[in-house]
Amino acid sequence: MPPDEPAEDELWLGRLAAGDERVLGELYDLFGRLVYGVALRVTRNREAAEDVTQEVFTFIWERPLAFDPGKGTMRSWLGLLAHRRAVEYVRAEERRRRALQAVEAPPPDPDIAEEVAAAEVGGRVQSAVEALPAALREVVELAYFKGRSYRQAAEDLGLAEGTAKSRIRIALRRMADALAEEGLSP
Repeated sequence: MPPDEPAEDELWLGRLAAGDERVLGELYDLFGRLVYGVALRVTRNREAAEDVTQEVFTFIWERPLAFDPGKGTMRSWLGLLAHRRAVEYVRAEERRRRALQAVEAPPPDPDIAEEVAAAEVGGRVQSAVEALPAALREVVELAYFKGRSYRQAAEDLGLAEGTAKSRIRIALRRMADALAEEGLSP
């Protein structure tokens, strides 16, 4: 079990800050298994745990003053760093996995039979609209093909709102009857 004395932590910190390369090896020898073990428990992946371990020791080498002996021991700090880095790794892998699934998932192939049937129905509906008298056809085209409300269609055609509503109802009824005769039910 590695020493957890605050005086030892202060010495390690001083040596790290001074750029003493040997202290990094000593810390790895003392705490490498701890860091790897924490990373392995979180990531459940040996390669990821090795990467996390390398990242932790690289971090303490590059930023030795990030360690504050007043807040805890070197051992607890390294364990905390390992846990944080491992969680970051797992989250990044999850985001990457979801992104790949979204990219790799091919869009569903359109059902050709459904497309043909929809086109045929669309053609029959268009024929039913064209067969309407002009007064009914105008209001239906405004309401259903141009997205106008019955009030807007009435205004556009210079009709009373009630008249526009009635024409729409009559037109829809006639179209439904015509389509029913062709074997299409609404």
